[in-house]
Amino acid sequence: MSEELTEQEKMLEKIVMTRLVRLSATIYGIVFGLVLGFVVLIATLWLVVRGGPVVGPNLALIGQFFLGYTVTYLGSVIGFVYGFITGFLIGFSIATIYNWIISWRATDHR
Repeated sequence: MSEELTEQEKMLEKIVMTRLVRLSATIYGIVFGLVLGFVVLIATLWLVVRGGPVVGPNLALIGQFFLGYTVTYLGSVIGFVYGFITGFLIGFSIATIYNWIISWRATDHR
């Protein structure tokens, strides 16, 4: 009887641990998106406010990937949107792959 209880406890522990370590892909996507979006927004606004004869030539290279992005006030908003989308996709992908690996390991593929 005690062995059955032990087996039940092991199964319960396995189920609980599998459920606890799962990540919400949507939440991860939103958080990564907001972080990356704000990084681009703040970096752009910092350079625009700082000014100078040549404003942010290195940051302007992001425009090669984010169409319409420039180191201007409008460009900072465009960069935020692109940064959010890119960050969301990265965060969502990381959480989805992580959850897939956890599910795969939980089915005893060791």
